[in-house]
Amino acid sequence: AMEKSYMSMFLLLIAISCALAKDVGKKETKETTAKPKLPQTLSRGWGDQLIWTQTYEEALFRAKHSNKPLMIIHHLDDCPHSQALKKVFAEHKDIQKLAEKFILLNLVYETTDKNLSPDGQYVPRILFIDPSLTVRADITGRYSNRLYAYEPSDISLLYSNMQKALKLLKTEL
Repeated sequence: AMEKSYMSMFLLLIAISCALAKDVGKKETKETTAKPKLPQTLSRGWGDQLIWTQTYEEALFRAKHSNKPLMIIHHLDDCPHSQALKKVFAEHKDIQKLAEKFILLNLVYETTDKNLSPDGQYVPRILFIDPSLTVRADITGRYSNRLYAYEPSDISLLYSNMQKALKLLKTEL
């Protein structure tokens, strides 16, 4: 009789520990699948490991207070030119590294700020804004009819323009 109760006690312990082990296993998988790598919402694929700002106002505030230049990328999800530039931009290791020195914003809608469309509302369009909140009209792409447009083949020009933008305007703040 004693052996029987030990045996049932032993089996009960095994059953309980199995049930608990299953629960622990479930919890772990639930948490790991619920945690995405990095939310792609603000990067929209332009560099998921970079820190992107949400609004133009926030970006201006951060640029001014961190003394970093702001890089604004206007693009559209259904624009093949925007998609092509995004792919090259996201895969370009040097650009991704350099982009860490900027306050970053990518917009899929037009802002009401006319400074952001100095020569029209086309996409893709990349503008640089100095921490003194001056649009860098001196930093342009190679097209005279769309000054701030870049094609995938212009990626090295974009890279050198990013380097230019890092040399801040010597304005008294």
